[in-house]
Amino acid sequence: MTPRVLLVDDSLTVRMDLTETLRAAGFEVVACGTLGEAREALARGGLALAILDVLLPDGDGVELLREIKAAAGAPMPVMMLSTEAEVRDRVRGLRTGADDYAGKPYDRAWVVSRALDLTRGAGSQPPGARPTILVIDDSATVREELRQMLEAQGYGVLTAETGEEGLHLAADRRPAAVIVDGVLPGIDGAAVVRRMRSDSALRRTPVLLLTASSGAATEVSALDSGADAYLRKDAGSAVVLARLGALLRSAGATADSGAAPLDAAKRILAVDDSQTYLQELARQLRDDGYDVVLAHSGEEALQLLDVQPVDCVLLDLLMPGLSGHETCRAIKARPAWRDIPLLMLTALDESEAMIEGINSGADDYITKSADFEVLRARLRAQLRRRQFEDENRKIREELGRREREAVETRAARDLAAARATLLAELEAKNKELESFTHSVSHDLRAPLRAVDGFCAALEEDCGAKLDEAGRRYLVRIRSAVVRMGRLIDDLLAFSRVGRQELLIAGVDMTALVNSVWLELREQHARRNVVFEVGNLPRVGGDPSLLRQAVENLLSNALKYSRGRDPARISFAGKEEGEEALFEVRDNGVGFDPKYTHKLFGVFQRLHRADEFEGTGVGLALVKRIVERHGGRVGAEGRPGEGASFRFSLPKGDPT
Repeated sequence: MTPRVLLVDDSLTVRMDLTETLRAAGFEVVACGTLGEAREALARGGLALAILDVLLPDGDGVELLREIKAAAGAPMPVMMLSTEAEVRDRVRGLRTGADDYAGKPYDRAWVVSRALDLTRGAGSQPPGARPTILVIDDSATVREELRQMLEAQGYGVLTAETGEEGLHLAADRRPAAVIVDGVLPGIDGAAVVRRMRSDSALRRTPVLLLTASSGAATEVSALDSGADAYLRKDAGSAVVLARLGALLRSAGATADSGAAPLDAAKRILAVDDSQTYLQELARQLRDDGYDVVLAHSGEEALQLLDVQPVDCVLLDLLMPGLSGHETCRAIKARPAWRDIPLLMLTALDESEAMIEGINSGADDYITKSADFEVLRARLRAQLRRRQFEDENRKIREELGRREREAVETRAARDLAAARATLLAELEAKNKELESFTHSVSHDLRAPLRAVDGFCAALEEDCGAKLDEAGRRYLVRIRSAVVRMGRLIDDLLAFSRVGRQELLIAGVDMTALVNSVWLELREQHARRNVVFEVGNLPRVGGDPSLLRQAVENLLSNALKYSRGRDPARISFAGKEEGEEALFEVRDNGVGFDPKYTHKLFGVFQRLHRADEFEGTGVGLALVKRIVERHGGRVGAEGRPGEGASFRFSLPKGDPT
């Protein structure tokens, strides 16, 4: 499909000349002489590019540019066209969102070349296709402002409030460009850029780094991280859109054609207060195929560099206002500009002037002459140097990337081998511990059985000869044997919970709690106990271990509410986020809050053994079971006011 170009200029000569030139290059041209005609053409649609003059008889071309960029749908590229003498018009147009700027007198071949670049792919884009921009900013206000601004220009927008979330979105959705805040919770904007540059799938994605900070240090940090551009947050929406558009065009050109060849058209900024010399210099350079941007002072040069990238700067030494030396120092002080080759031009053929120019940061020093051959040669040499530096930098980056990948691969391989050796040693230790546990169990139980057996024999054979004190001692010995047996059982259970494999399934906690309660209630049938259980959420867990934890908690509540009439025990639960939260509450004796940290430790008891039986392992077992499921435990209580034990588990059925 032939791209259609809207050409708006009040000069009939310009319209005829460019119409003929563009048609010869394969474009269909809609030529207009006024804003009114242009607006009618825009309303009809089907345009791939607009070329707009700034000064028109019925209005301002920059205002029409603003209307085009604000229109709904995919943004159409716009090239502004105006006399080179009006630098402020070029700056105003580029800041408003122009994709490029051709100065009159224009070079036909350059206009055609840029028109081809700006319409590359026009007609082949699927209807409704929009570049997607990822915005990463922790401020909801900033995210919404950028989203509205970008969507108004026809972009699709993804948003993230943290660097981690942004990286996940970038990997999943592959946006056309990323706008990221420099300061973020977690990893900051610079770290986000560095991680993208280390990812082969994302390293060519254009990144615009925004920050509220100012100063050279901030800019150096932004560019060193690998960001393609850097802007203050208060730069304004027009500047953000213009810079974003430039990044997307640059990325598209790189993807289509790879690295630019050495003889590709370069943009040269020529700065001189002499109109005569400046026009002749521009003519000579344009004859060599360069795109030339003209400025008449150091101040204009800095304004232009703010909005338009260039490949080289030719700078007059003696100018009113900012001198060449001052302008050179200002350019070289900016990290984003300091690598641009800069050639100082002067009529002074003195060694002191040359030394001063080089010391101010110039890359070369050329004496003005009517013969431009030396200037051409020096210019080609500087561009060639810059090209070689860029190519070497890319090679170093690629080698560095490959080295990092090789190191990461070796590290991953070594880590996998080490992990296999951790796992093997751990499995051996577990088997050794299991064997030791069985041995301890057997070795401890054997003498206990012997003590219990001799006590029974003593009571049977000599019971009649023992006085009351003797019989009481026998009872205490046998009671201690029973307690020691229970302690061994509890320690073995505690050890097994840490080693056994979890068999995860969906668990109906309401049914499980009711089942445990029925068994315990039979053991306390003579007590007056009021038990309440709510509609508990389902969880994913090991049913046998969860049953053990519930049994320990309810047994604990029954034990410490002994003496209450009625004893009141409740088991409640609710869902919160990805967790199920549970609480077991009783109206028992409670405990001193300052000892809460001891409750879930092994052998930690807050009451005397003659008051309440137990080994001090039950709550420690609950804690280990819950934590193995990824949950947490807690408790509250006061003396005489009962206690509350809480724990969490993953909610729902496992997938």
